[in-house]
Amino acid sequence: HLAKQLKKADIRAKLTLFLSLYDFSFEMSAMLSAEERESMHEGIISQKKEWLEELIQQTIPADSGIEIDTTVVWKSRDYEAILEQAKLKNHDLVVKVAKPAEGLDALIFTPTDWQLLRKCPCPILIVKEHEWQPEGRILVAVNVADDEEYHDILNKKLVDASLDLAKVLAAGNIHLATAYPTTPVNMAIDLPEFNPNAYTDSIRGQHLINMKALRQHYCINEDHTHVEEGLPEEVIPQVAEKIKAELVVLGTIGRTGLSAAFLGNTAEHVIGRLNCDVLAIKPDPYELEQMNNSQD
Repeated sequence: HLAKQLKKADIRAKLTLFLSLYDFSFEMSAMLSAEERESMHEGIISQKKEWLEELIQQTIPADSGIEIDTTVVWKSRDYEAILEQAKLKNHDLVVKVAKPAEGLDALIFTPTDWQLLRKCPCPILIVKEHEWQPEGRILVAVNVADDEEYHDILNKKLVDASLDLAKVLAAGNIHLATAYPTTPVNMAIDLPEFNPNAYTDSIRGQHLINMKALRQHYCINEDHTHVEEGLPEEVIPQVAEKIKAELVVLGTIGRTGLSAAFLGNTAEHVIGRLNCDVLAIKPDPYELEQMNNSQD
């Protein structure tokens, strides 16, 4: 499907089919010398490269305009092999298929998936084995809690990536979603004069103002924006389910302890509840520095 859409969009893409192999039984055999083990590794790698070449011929049209190569390595940890490849070749995107839960629409994120989401230097797209629906909806999880420049930069980075992907995949209907916090119960108890309704209205109002500025920057319809009360890990999956999103795009920086919404552990909680494809994008080093400074 991606190859067909790349051809339609007249994009000269380079694609690497990557496979990491490992069989512990080969390493444990005392009957084999180091040279014999290496020879067996090379034989298996050669077989798998032939299989990948056949797969290319069966699934990607010869006139697709895509430059394709294959890489097969022998490595005990898949995620380390993928990370090394991504850094070595400076890839723009890593695409990985997620395992569906048996009998369910939900996805199972493996330890390899989580390691890639936390450490991959480039954006990573985790997909289900399915065909995208025409004009499929893309949901972008944004942080409009304040006017900090680094949040605005990351939000626009996410939306820009979503618009680019929408063109390639002939998708449409970009939606934006954000969550704002509920009023802390202890504030109403500790401060008798505290007005929880006014507090909530103020927080929601600030989110609406910032969301309006973001959507107007991209000429996105108001009915394609969602500002909901609650935790991000609850709101984003609920909105994705409501609009039947094909893809959720969000920012992630792995386990850093930062409290910014949709980053760090929050992003992992969101991703773990999604039943659709996920595109995770990390901030640039400058944005990370700004985030770290804001937490000091």
